[in-house]
Amino acid sequence: MKILYSILLFLFLFTSTLFSQVKLISWNIENLGQSKSTDEISFIANTVKDYDIVAIQEVVAGDGGAQAVAKLADELNRKGAKWDYVISDPTSSSAYKTERYAFIWKTSKIKKIGRAWLEKKYHLEIDREPYFCTFQYDHKQFTVANFHAITKSKQPETEIKYFKFLPAEYPNLNLIFVGDFNCPQSHTVFNPLKKMGYKSILINQKTSLKKECQNGNCLASEFDNMFYNYSKIRIINAGIIPFYKNFNSLQEARMISDHIPNWMEFYLN
Repeated sequence: MKILYSILLFLFLFTSTLFSQVKLISWNIENLGQSKSTDEISFIANTVKDYDIVAIQEVVAGDGGAQAVAKLADELNRKGAKWDYVISDPTSSSAYKTERYAFIWKTSKIKKIGRAWLEKKYHLEIDREPYFCTFQYDHKQFTVANFHAITKSKQPETEIKYFKFLPAEYPNLNLIFVGDFNCPQSHTVFNPLKKMGYKSILINQKTSLKKECQNGNCLASEFDNMFYNYSKIRIINAGIIPFYKNFNSLQEARMISDHIPNWMEFYLN
């Protein structure tokens, strides 16, 4: 029995090191800007520090947004690893709320390839056009498309329907769509992507916070997720971080954000 256990342990460790493993986390950090205190920035850093790439939505476009991302990266740099970051220009929306996106990554493990860019082809149809960045780990590349949809009341599916064109627009890129879609993965608008081989990491998992917990239920809607091409990516693990449990009330937790992070650990085929 001990010999069998040793063999299984060896095989597990061997396969774990054989594949390229990346830990990606995505978080809509509400109004990430000058309103975030030093303690709040520190809490965010402690929440994401064990991941390799952090994709952030809702960075304030005006004063304080870029500075808050820089402060977050600086705080992460104090925790034993070297991090770098990139921030998008403000999204081109004139009819809705313009914002920035950000990526932060561990430079000892992840390399950024080329320049990150806001997707302009559908910027007239998508208020806050997604922000793309290509990364490399262990000589393999993948591109994260960071997105924050319009609110549910404004029908985010009218924007998301254009995502079905993006894999053909970038046929040489291994795309991973992440962010706050303000729409559950079960919505039919995601069917074209699913037919192309894309899967969501979360199913029936709520990710936005209520204003008050009701009978121990603190989550409101299935909004945040990641979609990956399962012919190119294999998931090792995935989930959420219910950070609000570290606070005495949802009111306190919502000073950090009204959304919880979602994450996946994967290897590239």
